[in-house]
Amino acid sequence: MRIGVRLALTAFVVVSIAVTAVIVNALWWRAAQTSSRQLAATINAQIVSAVEDEIQDIATQGRSAYWAIRTLFYNSVLGTREADKREFVFLSQLQAQPSISWIALGWPDGDFFAAHKLGDEQLEMMEIDSVDGARTRRVDRYQVYPNDIEFRERVFEPSDFLSTDQPWFLTTIGRDGPHWVDVVDHPTGPRPALVFAGPVQVFTRTEAVLAVMIEHDRLSRFLAGLEVGQSGAAFILTPRGDPIAVPDPKADELMGTRFDLTPGLLAVARRAIADAMAPMPAGATRMKNQREMRVTGDDGEAYGVTLTPLAYAGWTLATVIPEREFLGPIERTMRRLVVGMLALAVAAAGLAAWLGRRWIAGPLGTVAGELNHIERFELENVRYHRSRLAELDELSGAIHRMAGGLSAFRKYLPADLVRILVHDGIEARPGGARRELTILFADIEGFTGLSERLGEEVVPVLGRYLDAMSNEIQAQRGTVDKFIGDAVMAFWGAPHDNAGHARDACRAALNAYRAVRENGIADDRGRPLAMRIGINTGTVLVGNIGSERRLNYTVIGDPVNVASRLEGASKLYGTAILIGERTRELAGEAIVARRLDKVAVYGRAGGTAIYELLGMAEEGADMPQWAALYEEGLACYSWGDFETAIGFFRKADAARSGGEGRPGGDPPSRLLIERCRAFVKAPPPPDWDGTTPLMGK
Repeated sequence: MRIGVRLALTAFVVVSIAVTAVIVNALWWRAAQTSSRQLAATINAQIVSAVEDEIQDIATQGRSAYWAIRTLFYNSVLGTREADKREFVFLSQLQAQPSISWIALGWPDGDFFAAHKLGDEQLEMMEIDSVDGARTRRVDRYQVYPNDIEFRERVFEPSDFLSTDQPWFLTTIGRDGPHWVDVVDHPTGPRPALVFAGPVQVFTRTEAVLAVMIEHDRLSRFLAGLEVGQSGAAFILTPRGDPIAVPDPKADELMGTRFDLTPGLLAVARRAIADAMAPMPAGATRMKNQREMRVTGDDGEAYGVTLTPLAYAGWTLATVIPEREFLGPIERTMRRLVVGMLALAVAAAGLAAWLGRRWIAGPLGTVAGELNHIERFELENVRYHRSRLAELDELSGAIHRMAGGLSAFRKYLPADLVRILVHDGIEARPGGARRELTILFADIEGFTGLSERLGEEVVPVLGRYLDAMSNEIQAQRGTVDKFIGDAVMAFWGAPHDNAGHARDACRAALNAYRAVRENGIADDRGRPLAMRIGINTGTVLVGNIGSERRLNYTVIGDPVNVASRLEGASKLYGTAILIGERTRELAGEAIVARRLDKVAVYGRAGGTAIYELLGMAEEGADMPQWAALYEEGLACYSWGDFETAIGFFRKADAARSGGEGRPGGDPPSRLLIERCRAFVKAPPPPDWDGTTPLMGK
């Protein structure tokens, strides 16, 4: 059955415009949603950074105060029973460190002495000991003025408080160094707090326990000052969903009793963390990775919730933002846009049908034929066709000139390569663009010695290895950049867009590592070639790099250097595949990786987290027990609790059995044990944040 050109063109135009309208609206809606999520992600990233900085600042102040006072005791500048000197030292530290709530000293006989901050305008000194056989608490209260302190009153009252009954004393008295403890009970009543406690040793004898306490209300007041959208909020919760800190500007009571915001937001946050922890193994004490969730509240409204694990004690930061803040205006604009597009489609269809029959159908068919020649790179068959329509005439002329310009490439490159350049739209001249890509570096461990032993016989071994690497990289939509001896450089995300470039790079690395062993690619001693791989993601310059005479489609930038450094760092840690922090973030739940360390890469300022890639979730891989033990140890290590960290690292080393091609045990655990032992002997500076410099390239 045949139909007329006018009817066919009219139907085509109507359908095309309708489909275009649907696609445009769908793309616009998706772009708007993406922008909204990016905005929410940006807000969350800023909040996470602010909270982590605040917690780090609190921890730094607690450690600094502890070490300052402990040094006085240790060097006998101040005696633990010298009340007058001790009182003014403790008061000075309370004034110098605004985050600290208590500085306390407990003795093995149960006696207790502390300096306690009552808000910003009052301080009190408290001493609990036995007077005439009865436990008595003496409290001296002071009024704080700018640059001065004035004594106000002294109160005596009975007390059954014993320092030896307190968790901060019981868990510290037998230790060699300080550690962090959660406490609730104080002489003045229950108030949850963080405590940095350690023994006071004078001439190798433990005389008392020194504790620096930071009450949670500091965090609650800090959260109250954060702007989380227009009506959102941020909370710090335990893995069970119990609130540690809520955005309360008064923060007199912790558990939400003076929470001024909508209580429904806290309920949404607790529901989200319960859903996140549900699939985790029984007894899990912390979340491993950040999670973004959509939760419906009791009011029926949808909320965007982002859960971010914090470094201390399994705490989780939950940010809750109503979706209507971002999607409400978009939905209203979407409805108006749909109506406008429908009206425009009807009007355009009528006009296009009339014009198309006379002026468009024939010339477009001719132009389409010339474009087919371009697509097949049959440039000699392209002709110029005049048209009464200026636009079509110019289009035909432009196609003819384009064919002539493309023909010039034959002087420099084979026709097949030119077809690829034309098909992908890559211009054969220097230039590039900044894009976020994932870069991979790989080489063979001990290749120099292998090449010396094999001589010319190393060529087929190297060829099989490079074939295996190239096949797996290309199978995962990667681009092989270059071979440098036994080293391979590849990248993902260019020239073709690939939203999953980080995930595909990880899969390619694991597959390549597996292929070398399955294909029997071995050295002169019959052992599978040992590989080291580094993967990093970042914004780089990608394009045609070089001169007018010689070009290379490649990537340059700092993330490329970091990927190379990660490949080299595998030798230090005894691992096969290391990935950067951004790669871990983008790959998300698709991969299984353990956090290995926080390092400062040679030649680059600032620390960055690095991870060991263990497997792909789609292949059934799961976090092994030894890796979970290692991450628990790393969390203690980053907080300066080195004795506890050593215990976890030893368990991880013992739990990990040898796999194919590697001995038993866990090399990173053994490396971290040595670091911890060194820090136990010579503690790091108070502002240490767990970063290890990688001095080698």
